[in-house]
Amino acid sequence: MTENQTWVTEFILLGFPLSLRIQMLLSRLFSLLYVFTLLGNGAILGLIWLDSRLHTPMYFFLSHLAIIDISYASNNVPKMLTNLGLNKRKTISFVPCTMQTFLYMAFAHTECLILVMMSYDRYMAICHPLQYSVIMRWGVCTVLAVTSWACGSLLALVHVVLILRLPFCGPHEINHFFCEILSVLKLACADTWLNQVVIFAASVFILVGPLCLVLVSYSRILAAILRIQSGEGRRKAFSTCSSHLCVVGLFFGSAIVMYMAPKSRHPEEQQKVLSLFYSLFNPMLNPLIYSLRNAEVKGALKRVLWKQRSK
Repeated sequence: MTENQTWVTEFILLGFPLSLRIQMLLSRLFSLLYVFTLLGNGAILGLIWLDSRLHTPMYFFLSHLAIIDISYASNNVPKMLTNLGLNKRKTISFVPCTMQTFLYMAFAHTECLILVMMSYDRYMAICHPLQYSVIMRWGVCTVLAVTSWACGSLLALVHVVLILRLPFCGPHEINHFFCEILSVLKLACADTWLNQVVIFAASVFILVGPLCLVLVSYSRILAAILRIQSGEGRRKAFSTCSSHLCVVGLFFGSAIVMYMAPKSRHPEEQQKVLSLFYSLFNPMLNPLIYSLRNAEVKGALKRVLWKQRSK
């Protein structure tokens, strides 16, 4: 490094290089989607809290998914909306940028593991109903949830520690709307080979491994559903599981394309669109998928509304 190089203390988020009119339009659209995200996931949390019939392991894990979705959106979207608006200074300091990267990775890793726990819960409920209440005790569910959060946070911490060892001496423009890890690494003034290897290894561990477990669980669940004699029983079981599969497909599909596909196949602008699925679209769609395709959630909503109406 030459002597006239200076250390970067803040970055510029380039965001979306669009005209001011389109940026303002996107700002209004994304603001609306963000509000829907908060309201939808907040409604899911409220229903699970208020309706005792939803105090089951499945909805316990669903409440964690809703918390993750709210946290996802709140970590990235407000800064994006600020930069899309009239703010001319689209900067973020090094420490907040690092924190944003840590939270983004922690929530992503935790969601992967929570989705696996949800598939395991459905597997036990459908394939081993007589053992379900014994195995999926509240203590076990709590341990599984805490383990998911702890593993997700520890993996994110590894990524951040490896970033902190790198020098950032310029340029300081991040071609993204938040401090996404791959975009940040492009600005390092040193070899990022170790970081790339750890990201790929973590992707295999946290994406491919859990996805295989989910697919194995649901292959057995599908076989068990087909053996159910009652048509109503098959419909109810398939409705619950199909909701979860929709969420799994959206999340794991975009994640694998983002972090495991060859870099030449998804340029930077495409990376931003994929990141929007994590930050905004997936968190907004998850409560819609679970509420529109889940009779128990719709029933809980009707009961809560009826109680409020009666009062």
